[in-house]
Amino acid sequence: MPWKNGAGRTSEIAVHPAGAGLDGFAWRVSIANVERDGPFSAFPGIDRTIVLLDGAGMRLQGSEREIDLTARYVPHDFRGDESVDCKLVSGPCRDFNAMFRRGRVRGSVTVVRRSGAEFDPAQFCVSYAAKGPHEATIARRGARRLDEGHALVAAESVSAAEGGSIAVRPLADDAVALVVCVAYR
Repeated sequence: MPWKNGAGRTSEIAVHPAGAGLDGFAWRVSIANVERDGPFSAFPGIDRTIVLLDGAGMRLQGSEREIDLTARYVPHDFRGDESVDCKLVSGPCRDFNAMFRRGRVRGSVTVVRRSGAEFDPAQFCVSYAAKGPHEATIARRGARRLDEGHALVAAESVSAAEGGSIAVRPLADDAVALVVCVAYR
């Protein structure tokens, strides 16, 4: 789908409520292809986390701070209210985005490597295989293998309501998973 400002394209992984547009979501997870320098879309009232997936990266110049997004799999937080200009370091890149509507939800992005991690039940949990395969295990539901580029979205009815946690374990030494946990306020 097109970016809010029309300057690029993004692939939506998950959004809540289901089917919500860019002005009506409570939270959203997506992958963006950044092919040229230019401004980021404005998202007033949204807290954002961005993670470089591929390419040399970009430098983000905002009214509040600068972000060097040049190391893969490192989350960077910023406010969607902030005017942000992007300058590519060396050609196109691809990034992972998580957005949380301030006052309605709170969310986090965790990078999972090697030994894996376990997450307390959340209202929503998105596990994304950023590099290589990984396994996501929901208590009492069993394990699901996710190959690179695939995601699993677990809702509260699957995890917290059954009293179980969610475990994420990379299946290769260099595999990386990005896990987004979201709770409504």
